[in-house]
Amino acid sequence: MIKFLNVTKEYREGTLALSNINIHIEKGDFAFIVGPSGAGKSTFIKLLLKEIEPTKGKITIHGMDITRLSTRKIPALRRKIGVVFQDFRLLPNKTVYENVAFAMEIIEATPKEIRRQVPTMLAMVGLSGKAKMYPHELSGGEQQRVSIARAIVNNPSVLIADEPTGNLDPDTAWEIMKLLKQINRRGTTIVMATHAKEIVDVMQQRVIAIEGGKIVRDDKKGVYGYED
Repeated sequence: MIKFLNVTKEYREGTLALSNINIHIEKGDFAFIVGPSGAGKSTFIKLLLKEIEPTKGKITIHGMDITRLSTRKIPALRRKIGVVFQDFRLLPNKTVYENVAFAMEIIEATPKEIRRQVPTMLAMVGLSGKAKMYPHELSGGEQQRVSIARAIVNNPSVLIADEPTGNLDPDTAWEIMKLLKQINRRGTTIVMATHAKEIVDVMQQRVIAIEGGKIVRDDKKGVYGYED
């Protein structure tokens, strides 16, 4: 599903963010990416999303070498990847329904497909009654649920979650994690970068730990392993 093969990323100022990374994330995995601040987690996520390019090595998704992907083919790749951010990144002037629909409009889905799919996704994340509301009228947890609905509305095979509980209170964070686990059970591969020690420890999923740009631990049912 996702492979990093001898991947190194060095920034222009000479900072070595990742060094000779080798990792294989299988279809259906739920993998936490953990490590102290500055360890290389954000670089890992940005490489996956092709926001930046590796200095050396190869990254494949579904057997496709994304390091050799032409600009023209990047939108097709990103349709296969849903993304959830810490700060939600919703469009403030669009309703809940319109925010989710927008992700389908970008890939030129038909109005009929949008009318069918968006309500289904809103029901899945528990927001059927909020479709006409705007982001500022929602709680943080509800905004993150909209973000998740938007991320999965095009049925991506991979969901990248970058600190999705970082701006939420503990109870709300657990509700979001239950939702992500539900999505994972449907077959979506989830890669989640996080500092949430309790969540990682309790959920007992795969844990990939990065320190100093290197993978120092890869446990099938792991724990966070750092003191904040």
